[in-house]
Amino acid sequence: MFSRYKKNETQKAAPVKAQPTSAAPEEPKRAAPPKPKAPAPKPARRSAQAAPVDKERRRKERLSEIKVEMHKRLLEDLNLSALETASEKDLKAEISDITAEFLADQGLVLNREERIMLNQNLYDEVRGLGPLEPLLQDESVNDILVNGPQQIFVERAGKLELSDITFKDEKHLLRIIDKIVSAVGRRVDESNPYVDARLADGSRFNAMVPPVAVDGSLVSIRKFKKEKLGVDDLVRFGAFTEEMAAYLQAAVSTRLNVIVSGGTGSGKTTTLNALSSFIDNSERILTIEDTAELQLQQTHVGRMESRPANVEGKGAVTQRDCLRNALRMRPDRIIVGETRGEEVIDMLQAMNTGHDGSMTTIHANSARDGVSRLENMIAMAGIEMPLKAVRSQISSAVNLIVQASRLQDGSRRMVSITEITGMEGDVISMQEVFRFQRTGLTPDNKIIGHFTATGVRSHFSERFRMWGYDLPPSLFEPTNPR
Repeated sequence: MFSRYKKNETQKAAPVKAQPTSAAPEEPKRAAPPKPKAPAPKPARRSAQAAPVDKERRRKERLSEIKVEMHKRLLEDLNLSALETASEKDLKAEISDITAEFLADQGLVLNREERIMLNQNLYDEVRGLGPLEPLLQDESVNDILVNGPQQIFVERAGKLELSDITFKDEKHLLRIIDKIVSAVGRRVDESNPYVDARLADGSRFNAMVPPVAVDGSLVSIRKFKKEKLGVDDLVRFGAFTEEMAAYLQAAVSTRLNVIVSGGTGSGKTTTLNALSSFIDNSERILTIEDTAELQLQQTHVGRMESRPANVEGKGAVTQRDCLRNALRMRPDRIIVGETRGEEVIDMLQAMNTGHDGSMTTIHANSARDGVSRLENMIAMAGIEMPLKAVRSQISSAVNLIVQASRLQDGSRRMVSITEITGMEGDVISMQEVFRFQRTGLTPDNKIIGHFTATGVRSHFSERFRMWGYDLPPSLFEPTNPR
């Protein structure tokens, strides 16, 4: 076989004896003596008599075994450095040729569907991320969660489900993990058993390997959304109402400082992206993130991404480093993808010192919990300040807390919009302006509820009016479900 991608002077491995793809049915015992020249049993091509599930399982096991042998053959035969510049068409043709040669050598017979699947799986192993590749290409999948080689869960529409995709074994899973982290100059092993990285498409990747991961390596991939969901999209999906959108437009346009609070997977980044659409194009925006996910649609945006230390433990650039430098770059607004550490000090100071309209996200279950989390982060940063002074700084810096939540039916809602109105004694005073009111559950476990104003007039109504956003009083009146 000729190939421009084949290694020079490669010694081919001795062919492995063919393994029958399925056992030939045994002849029933008879009284007559056996024939003197019975032909050797050949791989059976007739339909199996087992149940469809068993047949499918055996088919996958057979393909998996062939794929392992084929992958070894590819590593031996192909010049992997030359493949870096090979086109997808050329590489797929090369894999198809090698597969055909291997199957002929081994006397294995695959139908057309199995051959196509095998070639695609091998292409994914060489160029992509193996079994994870089809899940990464599936636009309905939001999260990929791997619990060892035999369990891969995916999240679709807010619900987790077990996929039928698996790795061959732990070594196979570790090889894919190493392929991901080595591409970004990281490493993961027993001495450094966990790692964060970003895939080429922007998806967030986290892995933890044994011995810390007891039952096999753990992998979490938060897929990067290519489509830019706007406010109209979120209103159409039922994340919040047009009235809430009108209020948020006034809040962002009049440069209130906003925190989006919520749990993991609640839609904080999506909400932050949508809110940023209300920012005027004339403003200079600087974004700071651990993993670049924000998709701002303005023309004047400077993006920064923190960086972990390299394998020598050097070269780390934290979010706080980026934030301090951003203050010297004449920003009109600063948007921090997620505040979760000592950078909270610089973020609050930026909000308090002329960078009105800045935004960030935090992990918290409610607006009040969000304020407590800010207090805790300030304390953990080692800043010795009286609690009243800490709360005073928070109340003067933060104007609005938008609470996002992923409900038990998988839907994502903006469950609360709360204004911070100042201090009452030693306590930060707050008022909820909008909320999602749950009223029940359908037989198929869908949340029943509606959005409503609380009847409290916005603390910033006069500010809105002065900026040209004269919201009608009816916007803040409670509504009943239709």
